[in-house]
Amino acid sequence: MARNVAQADASLKAGKWQRNKYVGVSLVGKTLAIMGFGKVGSEVARRAKGLGMDIIAHDPYAPVDRARAIGVDLVSFDEAISSADFISLHMPLTPSTAKLFDDETFANMKKGVRIINVARGGVVDEDALLRALDNGTVSQAALDVFTEEPPPKDSKLVHHENVTVTPHLGASTSEAQEGVALEIAEAVLGALKGELAATAVNAPMVPAEVLSELSPYVILAEKLGRLVVQLVAGGSGIKGVKVVYSSARDPDDLDTRVLRAMVTKGIIEPISSAFVNIVNADYVAKQRGVRISEERILLDGSPEIPIDSIEVHLANVESKFAGALSDEGDIRVEGEVKDGKPHLTLVGPFSVDVSLEGNLILCRQVDQPGIIGKVGSILGKMNVNVNFMSVGRTAPGKQAIMAIGVDEEPEKEALKLIGDIPSVEEFVFVKL
Repeated sequence: MARNVAQADASLKAGKWQRNKYVGVSLVGKTLAIMGFGKVGSEVARRAKGLGMDIIAHDPYAPVDRARAIGVDLVSFDEAISSADFISLHMPLTPSTAKLFDDETFANMKKGVRIINVARGGVVDEDALLRALDNGTVSQAALDVFTEEPPPKDSKLVHHENVTVTPHLGASTSEAQEGVALEIAEAVLGALKGELAATAVNAPMVPAEVLSELSPYVILAEKLGRLVVQLVAGGSGIKGVKVVYSSARDPDDLDTRVLRAMVTKGIIEPISSAFVNIVNADYVAKQRGVRISEERILLDGSPEIPIDSIEVHLANVESKFAGALSDEGDIRVEGEVKDGKPHLTLVGPFSVDVSLEGNLILCRQVDQPGIIGKVGSILGKMNVNVNFMSVGRTAPGKQAIMAIGVDEEPEKEALKLIGDIPSVEEFVFVKL
């Protein structure tokens, strides 16, 4: 639109050479107002910044921290339309947005503004837009969507010389069509496997961009659930589960429903025949008398990272690994996402740092030299590959916990030999 490409193309094909008529405008240094800052709007912002534009956005539901993270200021509707050189629409058609861009709205815009609508035709009053084009308030418009599709053949708006139009081609690429087909197939397969289904109509409504952002934390939540339940002594009934999220984000900007569901999945699936997913997690927990509570700890810092850590507490249960008990007597584990991967960072009062992948051996021992070597030697002789190891202790020479990641499940003989080391007070093997 800014460079009159469509008009110049048609002119040249008609045998004309009109360079002076189709002088365009540069995007560099211009202010772009993005109206609707969801998935598409935020992607437009990223690309427009690469073109050297100054970006502002209006969306009453968008988190301020998400906009700031990509260098965009969220402003009021009036400020957005009055200060923009270009306005790009990315809002849904609802009763509150129908014909939102009418005569009054256009009158409040900067003279010579350029409008792009690739959202929904109904958000623009097309007659008002035509009047704004004719009186010079709007210099140019680019439209991919219309109130009536296809628009009437005699539409003055479609035939206006300062309007670039396309027949709703937004998602019409070979790659996009193939992508939709693959997305549907993968979503069905994923749902059947109990994985997240962003488009499940009977699941809690979690926006796709939220699911994408929380994806590594979803894995962390399930892994912590699977770990903590394997620390419970046989016969202990799990009744109370507390999940604690530490984050610098405002609680209203942190949707934890999917994380709660995945903690539930991790706890219940290993000890039952239930098949747990985001749709049925709360129902399955209630059926089994498991009460899931959530707590949030607000941290100082950047809200760009959604969650600093997740803790899972099991109350009023016996533990097969006493080292995992907190001062309050709960089984307690904590994890973080590091480099996109889930890590275990706390077991009871002991700080560790191990990847939550594969299998894990936890050992509690007296803190003294040689223990790591002895355990490693036993596993090596039994042909068990150690992929990581971390030791946390309360104080030098006191209690310590060793967390060992192994590729294979050790044989019982290897675990017995580890338990026979005099300084090892207890150990447990868990599958993640």
